Amino acid sequence: MCGIVGYTGPRQAYPIVLKGLKRLEYRGYDSSGVALLNGGLHVYKKKGKVAELEDTLIGKNMEGHIGIGHTRWATHGEPNDRNAHPHLSQSGEIAIIHNGIIENYAQLKQDLLAKGYTFKSDTDTEVLLNFIDDIRINNECPLEEAVRIALRRVVGAYCILVIHKDDPETIIAARKGSPLVIGIGKGEHFLASDASPIIEYTKEVVYVNDYEIAIVRPDELILKNLGNEKQTPFITKLDMDLTAIEKGGYDHFMLKEIFEQPTTIYDCLRGRLDAETGNITMSGIQKYAEQIMNANRIMIVACGTSWHAGLVAEYIIEELCRIPVEVEYASEFRYRNPIINKGDVIIAISQSGETADTLVAIEKAKEQGAIILGIVNAVGSSIARISHAGAYTHAGPEIGVASTKAFTAQLAVLTMTALMLGQQKGTLDRDKFLLLCKELAAIPEKAEIVLKLDSQIKALAEKYKDAADALFLGRGYNFPVALEGALKLKEISYIHAEGYPAAEMKHGPIALVTDQLPVVFVATKDSYHEKVVSNMQEIKARKGKIIAVITEGDTVTPTLADDVIIIPAAHEIVAPMLSVITLQLFSYYVGVAKGYDVDKPRNLAKSVTVE
Repeated sequence: MCGIVGYTGPRQAYPIVLKGLKRLEYRGYDSSGVALLNGGLHVYKKKGKVAELEDTLIGKNMEGHIGIGHTRWATHGEPNDRNAHPHLSQSGEIAIIHNGIIENYAQLKQDLLAKGYTFKSDTDTEVLLNFIDDIRINNECPLEEAVRIALRRVVGAYCILVIHKDDPETIIAARKGSPLVIGIGKGEHFLASDASPIIEYTKEVVYVNDYEIAIVRPDELILKNLGNEKQTPFITKLDMDLTAIEKGGYDHFMLKEIFEQPTTIYDCLRGRLDAETGNITMSGIQKYAEQIMNANRIMIVACGTSWHAGLVAEYIIEELCRIPVEVEYASEFRYRNPIINKGDVIIAISQSGETADTLVAIEKAKEQGAIILGIVNAVGSSIARISHAGAYTHAGPEIGVASTKAFTAQLAVLTMTALMLGQQKGTLDRDKFLLLCKELAAIPEKAEIVLKLDSQIKALAEKYKDAADALFLGRGYNFPVALEGALKLKEISYIHAEGYPAAEMKHGPIALVTDQLPVVFVATKDSYHEKVVSNMQEIKARKGKIIAVITEGDTVTPTLADDVIIIPAAHEIVAPMLSVITLQLFSYYVGVAKGYDVDKPRNLAKSVTVE
């Protein structure tokens, strides 16, 4: 959630840190700040956008070759200047930035108050900082040692960067449950929550593991565990271009990412799916194919949009592989003491690969003998590393907070997985397997056709932008698409929207229907189509405003709907990758029409790395 940036080296740190904070704005935040060593330790921070912080620093001496910066998403303490990071210790000698939550901060704070410490903020971070400083002072030990001792006592999640006023070269960093990547330059190092602030300067990075401390100087990177044992840094080469994290002429990242989907779906399939020969190559999944095919059940854990992808996957895997599937909210799964048997298969879906609830859920499941498969976008992420196997979605960086291209890429990977396993297990006959391979391979080209509906969908958004509520309905494979459409509209336009299985409408939601309520039906041609048409008639009889996403050639639905969006025909198993694009565009244009910042919706963060 929060964004972290650090630099040590021969360049001026402030411009690098500031640009890095701007790169991380997509993660969601409410305040920002920087700390620099420049003849002393100087901290500048402010509630609001990074640009507002930048404005307050015009004319100030911002020189210095070491610096740390932070964008904060409030947890402990309201968003304001004093709760913004970085924080200074009571001694004034060390500064810290922190992503995560220290769960036992209240007890630590009481102990420090009893020693005479005072606090300038309401944050758990300032408590952690003074706890570190108290250890350093009383034990007369180096900062590195004080950090190590403190982190063995704290409970919770953290990624921290700490600097000392008398050490103009060293950043002490550590992580547990919150991401940290270190970029390796020539005589310089860059630190950040993800690779986006680093890619401009180097493609060689080290992903720091949980319970590791990094001592970072311009010409030196030392990794140690909390037992003070040196670890060997594993250097990874970033497969990312700077253009991937820039808007490229689009008004918003969200629109760019919606329009990237023909390419990202193709990239996801490329090298894995040969539709002509019916060959699917997924080495990460294949290694555990026997265990998956013989599993008594598969459990999918995810949050938000990834959970919706998991719901579609439930339908697909059960249909093609005949294996029972349960889809769980990771935030519930981790706390409800679920029954997990050795050999159960857990599929963890996450765009960032750092989602805190999903990460903890699979850690617990792994301890109980489950096989963990990770479906993630971010290479080197925590979920990717903790999983036994899995597959990357290859969607590229997703900067817009509302997930779009990650969702369709997840569906592409999950569909390929089900096809491969169903074919090997013998639950999917050869003819249907080949048909579905070709249907899947055709999605990128059909997605291009859907995107040509852009201007039509924009006009629809103008028509319905003043709605107070909206209902999204679908059945079968289209039910999770309805849920995703409702979520997008809520995220981007702040219109209250609900997604339901169309048949459940009569069990309550139909009471909401008036001539002012837009009801969006995901009504593409499938085995449920006649039933969906019946549900549509029930809405029309009550004068609801019907928007229908339909398949070309459908002559029945247009007679019932007020507005239709016609997409290319596709098999019902792969059609969600097309129909969802129309709902993404609709939500985007409603948000724009209402004047909102669709890339950074209020109160939301891109990567939820704390509970």
